[in-house]
Amino acid sequence: MQYSTTTAKPSNRHVDCLIVGIYAGDTLGNGAGDVDQSSRGKIKRLIKSGDLSSKLGHCTVLNDIDGVRAPRVAVVGLGKQQAFSAKQFQTAVTAALRAISGSKCKSVLNCLTLEPVENASGYYLARYTAQAVASVLYRFTQMKSGKQPATSSLRRIELSLANRSGAAKAMLGLEHGDAIGFGMSLTRDLGNLPANICTPGYLARSAQKLARDNKLLHTRVLGETEMKRLGMHSLLSVSAGSNEPGKLIVMQYKGGGKQKPVVLVGKGVTFDTGGISLKPGPAMDEMKFDMCGAASVIGTMATVVRLKLRINLNVIVPTVENMPSGTATRPGDIVQSMSGQTIEVLNTDAEGRLILCDALTYSRRFKPDTVIDVATLTGACVVALGHHRTGVMSKNNQLAASIVAAGEVAGDYAWQLPLDDEYAELLQSNFADMANIGGRDGGAITAGCFLAKFTDGLNWAHLDIAGTAWASGKQKGASGRPVPLLTEFLLARSGALP
Repeated sequence: MQYSTTTAKPSNRHVDCLIVGIYAGDTLGNGAGDVDQSSRGKIKRLIKSGDLSSKLGHCTVLNDIDGVRAPRVAVVGLGKQQAFSAKQFQTAVTAALRAISGSKCKSVLNCLTLEPVENASGYYLARYTAQAVASVLYRFTQMKSGKQPATSSLRRIELSLANRSGAAKAMLGLEHGDAIGFGMSLTRDLGNLPANICTPGYLARSAQKLARDNKLLHTRVLGETEMKRLGMHSLLSVSAGSNEPGKLIVMQYKGGGKQKPVVLVGKGVTFDTGGISLKPGPAMDEMKFDMCGAASVIGTMATVVRLKLRINLNVIVPTVENMPSGTATRPGDIVQSMSGQTIEVLNTDAEGRLILCDALTYSRRFKPDTVIDVATLTGACVVALGHHRTGVMSKNNQLAASIVAAGEVAGDYAWQLPLDDEYAELLQSNFADMANIGGRDGGAITAGCFLAKFTDGLNWAHLDIAGTAWASGKQKGASGRPVPLLTEFLLARSGALP
């Protein structure tokens, strides 16, 4: 995609489509005002006749307006002007691009960047635009046979600016947004692949492929023999029932000199049957998405590499299949983790924490500044937060707050949950150092408490993305979250934000 900026009047730009907005109360946005003036009141007449709506996200594409050089004008509702925030901006841009995407438009001018948006600079408006382009144009057709549907004709996006002073920051926002969109698309591709294709070995090869053409990135893959030698018996207890051997993927990007690295740990259960604690049949196909934590940290690494950020970033992905068989771990079995602590496995469907705990212990060898694990860990988090916000847990409230704040700015929302010692008491076992579940109540939090037992002395946070990593139903598919949140966090750490 080609990106550029312009300060020319929208009505004078020779592009295939303009995107303009109207607010509630028949108030015209800046771009719509210019179009209305050039067309001698066309927009106002259509509003008065009820042919245009100011409802947020409602879009109508108009053709051949007199006085406007662009053959199409997409008029999108912006809702109430006083409530027009970054979230509303993203909704409006996405709706307009979606309305245009099926046409033969090759070039689009986004005039919504002329609107004042609460708590969002021109850099972020540009970034949101590029991310919306990637999201709207994303298609997953790898597994379909026959003639593929035509891809969008869209090739060039321009942004309207009030003056040239903001051009450099807008172009930086477009560059960052395009890279985030790339990382999200990779994350979605990996998540959407079926489990018979996207195995632990496939994830490993995908990580290695990223490192081939970049001298700053090195990827190493540990097999089960090496993990056994390291004492990762908790991780190996999950892969024990599968014919697919488990892997530990270790990616190291060295763009920050001698600074301590940030480590991202992503849960990579490429299919989760629940093991011996077998899941119910309905919607079990969606358990191919149980590796979206892994996909998101690999996608984030792809974004960081593309932007050549001045930061040291390590990605660790423990990846397995959780299958029932004669060799599978049974409820009541006791395993020893890499840390030396023992775990009574009361439920083999609480397997994500069993692979993450060994990966978290492994992360210590890098002497990290910060460790963040990302996992589709608990249905309890979906019950608590629905599908809108990622759950964040940490013993360091400042770190948790910075992650939540990054999500607010990125439009990839999160919420902090408590991690009090009282919850950890629910993990007590009569036979081992701890149990892997703590009962039904507070399930997302007791899962976080379990992981916390392996992070003493680490600046650590846990992200439960079970509710945000994918959508079900008619729109079934991986979301690409939380790549925007993680990238915003890393952009701030690397000093790359304007």
